[in-house]
Amino acid sequence: MARYVATVPSSMSAEAAFAYMSDLRNFAEWDRGIKKVEQVSGDGAGLGTVFDITVRGKGGKDSVLRYETLEFDAPKNVLVKGRNNMFTSVDRVTVTPTATGCDVVYDAVLTANGIYWPMNFVLNRVFKKVGDAAVAGLRKKLA
Repeated sequence: MARYVATVPSSMSAEAAFAYMSDLRNFAEWDRGIKKVEQVSGDGAGLGTVFDITVRGKGGKDSVLRYETLEFDAPKNVLVKGRNNMFTSVDRVTVTPTATGCDVVYDAVLTANGIYWPMNFVLNRVFKKVGDAAVAGLRKKLA
């Protein structure tokens, strides 16, 4: 299991930042590791919405995780869970108003599934690199 947590300050209102972060179709705008996002169920953000997120893989071997929104408490908290045969990702976004906008906390846990579980021992190192790149993009979008 690997965990990545980052806090991104934003000049956006908490409502605007939450709306942006809770709609997974926006993930490809700030995370260069995501190739595309397709909404499978629902319309935009909301409880029970489902998205297929294609993640860029090494050597052109992309991977698709199906994400479902499990918690949706606007404008402060959203929890999504993505899964495929290799990995499960649980991502929580928490938005807190500040005097100048808001703070967005992105908290993601990545776990290798089944026969891939030995990968859990090395996931932290890789996940940190991927997370740092994604958060750099997020900082630009939420500025």
